[in-house]
Amino acid sequence: MTAADVSVTVDDLPGLEGAEFGPSSWREVTQEEVDLYAMVSGDDNPIHIDEDFAATTPFGTRIAHGLLTLSLVVPLMRQVFEVSGASMGINYGMNRVRFPAPVPVGSRIRLRGHVASVTDVGGGWQLEVPVTFEIEGGEKPACVAELVLRYYR
Repeated sequence: MTAADVSVTVDDLPGLEGAEFGPSSWREVTQEEVDLYAMVSGDDNPIHIDEDFAATTPFGTRIAHGLLTLSLVVPLMRQVFEVSGASMGINYGMNRVRFPAPVPVGSRIRLRGHVASVTDVGGGWQLEVPVTFEIEGGEKPACVAELVLRYYR
């Protein structure tokens, strides 16, 4: 299949193996979001919240938390990947996550991915879905992750 938005019913999931989706639209990562994430997570590393400190680092500016970037999978993926007719959909976990490049505050990211596998899990389907978060103008991705999703009939 070629890259396109995916919108299927739960019963159509077995035919999705190999399907690509995205990219989503660009989304700015703001300092307000970074500050809120630092407060909620307790991760107050000054690279994220202290402008003067961050200016002295190799990045030269404040950067988003890697896990904040990863959490944006929900709104970004929702734009380009939809499964209807499921009684429940869950994030079952991740097989692999890496953060190859920092996300400077104020930069924009987007997501693209594909369905690597679809497995029957008795009453539903498990999907392995590698996704890549791109940084606008960046050479390396901000995050690459293999999501494990389950959708039940």
